[in-house]
Amino acid sequence: MFFTINFKKKMKKIYLLITGIITSLFSYSQNQLFIPTTITGTSVNLTIQDSSVQFYTGAITNTIGINGSILGPTLVLNQGDFVNFSVNNQLTESTTIHWHGLHVAPQNDGGPHTVINANSTWSPSFTILDKASTYWYHPHLHKYTDKHVSKGAAGLIIVKDSIEATLNLPRNYGVDDFPLVIQTKDFDASNQIMVHTNSDNIPMVNATIDPYLNVPSQVVRYRVLNGSSQRAFNLGLTNNQTFYQIASDGGLLPSPVSLTRLLLAPGERAEILVDFSGKNGQAIYLKSFASELPNGIYGATNPGMGAGMSLTGYNPNPLNGADFNLVKFIVGAQTSSPITTITSSLVTVNRIVESTSNITRTLTFSPASMGMNQLNGNFLINNTSFDHSVINYTIPFNNTEIWSLTNQSGIAHPFHIHDVQFNILTRNGVVPAANEMGRKDVVLVKPQETVRFIAKFETFANDTLPYMYHCHLLSHEDSGMMGQFVVSENMVDISEKNMNNEINVFPNPSNGIIYIQLKNNEVELNNILIINSLGELVYADITLDRGLIRLSGLKSGVYYIRVYQEGKQITKKLLVL
Repeated sequence: MFFTINFKKKMKKIYLLITGIITSLFSYSQNQLFIPTTITGTSVNLTIQDSSVQFYTGAITNTIGINGSILGPTLVLNQGDFVNFSVNNQLTESTTIHWHGLHVAPQNDGGPHTVINANSTWSPSFTILDKASTYWYHPHLHKYTDKHVSKGAAGLIIVKDSIEATLNLPRNYGVDDFPLVIQTKDFDASNQIMVHTNSDNIPMVNATIDPYLNVPSQVVRYRVLNGSSQRAFNLGLTNNQTFYQIASDGGLLPSPVSLTRLLLAPGERAEILVDFSGKNGQAIYLKSFASELPNGIYGATNPGMGAGMSLTGYNPNPLNGADFNLVKFIVGAQTSSPITTITSSLVTVNRIVESTSNITRTLTFSPASMGMNQLNGNFLINNTSFDHSVINYTIPFNNTEIWSLTNQSGIAHPFHIHDVQFNILTRNGVVPAANEMGRKDVVLVKPQETVRFIAKFETFANDTLPYMYHCHLLSHEDSGMMGQFVVSENMVDISEKNMNNEINVFPNPSNGIIYIQLKNNEVELNNILIINSLGELVYADITLDRGLIRLSGLKSGVYYIRVYQEGKQITKKLLVL
């Protein structure tokens, strides 16, 4: 037994030594960073296709590209434009395209229910309602998301608006405004990309291994996406130079936030400014300082919060718990019209007020099997795995809601919700950091942490087509850590905060015949609604007969009577026997 343990330790040391030598060799043969092309205008044509890339000399890797061999073009869209999309699937299997972060109707969202069959075309059209920020698009077919994204099917979306256009910011794409899609991948012996693996030891930026980028000696803007399947990145610069975050997932922040580290989980985006003024001729690396990550985050020394929690394939992996380079910035001459200062203010962020919430929903993350080996199993939300046929929540149209997320598992989960951008309220009861005070659609929930956010479900309603919510660790998502909700115009908020004594309902409990007596009998009611405990309308526009209402066919249970008097909403609880 002693011999076996020591043999394993020696083999691990040899593996790390060999990997370090290989990494050093790669550092002397850097590759120019690939910058995806752009598509602008109101007509966007995308083709998803099987392709290939030569990442290593003499080896061809099979990939999936969109309008190319890997990744997809950056879509540059304007708020308020009505855009026609054509998504042609030339793969030999079905897929979808989800517009991650965009506020669109469920039929345009591109979730698992909107399948694009092989050799067919999906043609959604919608108005761009979102604020200026960086979003992205990627496949979202259940059980195939990780495969399609890992093989290369993903692209950025840049939304512009009139407010952002007035700010003193870099916005010359590929000159002083650069996309950075950060991922890690695992290759097998034939140099093919592996899926559902925890041995992702090859960092990539924009599908480029060991990249360098020539940048001007001025303020440069980076639109950073963590597009990896699982790995979190703790971003910083080699010289610990301060950089400035100006936007989170869904929009600009009130003012730039100065940072030396930025933790970015899978699915999250951030826009940052780096001032290279006076650094002409220098080389500066963007790194992930994974040695600083706490246990319980994929990418830390230990993937579980307990050192004894193992994850198959995670060790030995030289990236876990170690600092590593992502891209080398080589600073050169300024452009003809450089931005040389960091603006002091950006936009007004109107955070949703907590007191306006109609309801709080509680979601608990847990492993399917408890214990030290839980990381190798599936994960659940409220003890439930995803079922295509089950709608987990029906949300009343225009509801403002608080979602409380509690992670009872040993690993952090980046939670993503479709349809809405939200404001984080608290992390374990504490107001979040300044760079998390903007609009978000992904939030990392660490082990034993509770995160509360608030969102308003407005604009779109559909009783049959759902939106999704899920963990953005793609292996977790594919294995069922996901749920779905519909936003319904037939649902009504049943919050009791407007209940008062301005009406009297009797008898209560009732057998189906009730009387409504107003405090001011001279004032007519504008409308009367009867709502069940799920928030569904049972009766609407009821006419009173001398105060009498006959409620035929109602099952026993709790109901709510809502009346509108002089523009004021009054609610009263009713028990039917």
